[in-house]
Amino acid sequence: MSVKKLLSDMRKANEAFGLIEDGDRIAVGLSGGKDSTLLLYCLSLFQKLCQNVYGIDFDIIGIHINLGFGEEDMEPLWEFLNMHCIEYCIEDSRIAEMLDLNRKNGKIQCSLCSKFKKGAVINVAKKLGFNKVAFGHHADDAIETMFMNMIYGGRIATFDPKMHLDNSDIDFIRPFCLSFESEIKKTGIKLGIPVVKSGCPNDGFTKRSEIKAILKGIYHEYPMAKDNFLLALLNGKQFNLFFDKLASENGNGYIAKIADKEQ
Repeated sequence: MSVKKLLSDMRKANEAFGLIEDGDRIAVGLSGGKDSTLLLYCLSLFQKLCQNVYGIDFDIIGIHINLGFGEEDMEPLWEFLNMHCIEYCIEDSRIAEMLDLNRKNGKIQCSLCSKFKKGAVINVAKKLGFNKVAFGHHADDAIETMFMNMIYGGRIATFDPKMHLDNSDIDFIRPFCLSFESEIKKTGIKLGIPVVKSGCPNDGFTKRSEIKAILKGIYHEYPMAKDNFLLALLNGKQFNLFFDKLASENGNGYIAKIADKEQ
């Protein structure tokens, strides 16, 4: 798998969802994992492509939030970015300390960690004058999110490729939303992308990890399922649920009663 495939997916995502526009200043949340590092690298290549082919000019920067877990050797990542002349900044935080103070059943809350990290990246991006924040969420993440929402939330939903955050007045984009994790991993290995092991104590022991394992079994048994799950997220014409068939007043009243019971 080559970087050309990822750039092609990024171009398709950009055309489909209008992720990047002329004059944008895009900050990439840089965790040290394969997804975010490769996203920053691919955006640096896409930046040159857009300038030369489409006449679109935008700026990029990587933002790394030091969570405070420790034991993370980031030097290989900085060396890689310096070698490719990619700009980045590092911001210290007390996120690990705050998570420790807000444990639930003795465990760090992953949802709270995600919220803190996202907020920290946005704050730094705003301070530096950037109008968009990009994270390395890919197609597998979107499918896993859909299943997690169905299992734990009773709703069929995933994240948006592009969304405007009113509170911070910034756009949040996911340029890898049409790329699968396997493509990202193979390309990262081929390019020698450094991967920094996460210092998070929950790494590999989350609800998302459980869903990932379940889906891996499904993909082994039904190889076509992964492509079809992504197609389901894109195929609005084949969207058919009970809710669409409910009589407006009676149906909505019934749904409201169910929602009240759930709460």
